[in-house]
Order: sequence, then structure tokens, then C-alpha cells
Amino acid sequence: MGLDTIRTGTHIFIDSNIFIYHFTGVSDECSILLTRCESGELNGATSANAILEVLHRLMMIEAVNKKLAAPPNIVAKLQKHPEKIKQLNEYYSNTQHIADMGIIIYPVSSETILQSHPFRAGYGLMVNDSIITACMQENGIKYLATNDDAFLKVNGLTIFSPEDIDL
Repeated sequence: MGLDTIRTGTHIFIDSNIFIYHFTGVSDECSILLTRCESGELNGATSANAILEVLHRLMMIEAVNKKLAAPPNIVAKLQKHPEKIKQLNEYYSNTQHIADMGIIIYPVSSETILQSHPFRAGYGLMVNDSIITACMQENGIKYLATNDDAFLKVNGLTIFSPEDIDL
């Protein structure tokens, strides 16, 4: 289902790719979703590991945009030149705005990590995705905004995805 079909008042978990598409200007639908959270129309939530993924991906995008590193192996190239990492700051300032959008950021506890294993074992999810599903379960959230098809196989979740992404 499209992001625009999310009903007012819904408690929705927001995956990292939604933030990435918003901050990079790739999806108006993702920006509108986050505006709805900021206005209080939706109850947006995410997890600490999703925020870490946003930080990492935005850092890599910024490094490429500033021509400090080019694919492939951006991480390795930056690690060899820490002075280039010091020139990156947009990724961080963008990510700081997530809390200003009214998005609840749930911590990832050792219990969350333990509860994530059945999602990997049962659905074949990767670690970060399994942490997200465990966090959602812990907080009673059944609605997820994402552009990741891996979540489609998880029973009990309702997935909302941007329809203006052509990747």
C-alpha cells in the first residue's frame, strides 16, 4: 500500500530508507509522510539501529557528493583518510532533525537483540531488519513504512511503501 493511504492517528514504524529518500530529495511521498508525523497526524517511531543506518548511509552519500570518495568501497577509502571524514557534517545535521519531526526513537536493548533472532530464523531477515521487527513487536506496532520487500514475508505486519521511487 502507498504511504498516502496511512490513516490519521496510525502508530507507524519508519524504516531507514524512508528517511534516506526524504533527506536526499528522492521521494516527495516520504517527505509528506514525515511532515504528517511532525504535525502529529501520525505517530511515527523508529529504532536506534535504524538511525545508525541513516547516519551511515547519509555519510557515504555526502562523501560521494563532495567527491571525497567514489564507489566502490567508500568505507575503506574513508577509513584510510580520516581527514576526509572530518569534512563531513551534513549527514549528522540531517539526522538530528529526526527527533524534531516528532519521531519516537526506541532504544535497542539486549532483550530486543534476543527477541530479534526468531525473525532471522523464521523469516530469513538480515540483522537490522530483524531488530526492527523485534522493536516493533516490543512496542505493539504493526504498521511499517519501508521500501524493503524483505518485510513482506513477516506475518502480522502491514507494509506501506513509497510509490514514487524508481530504483
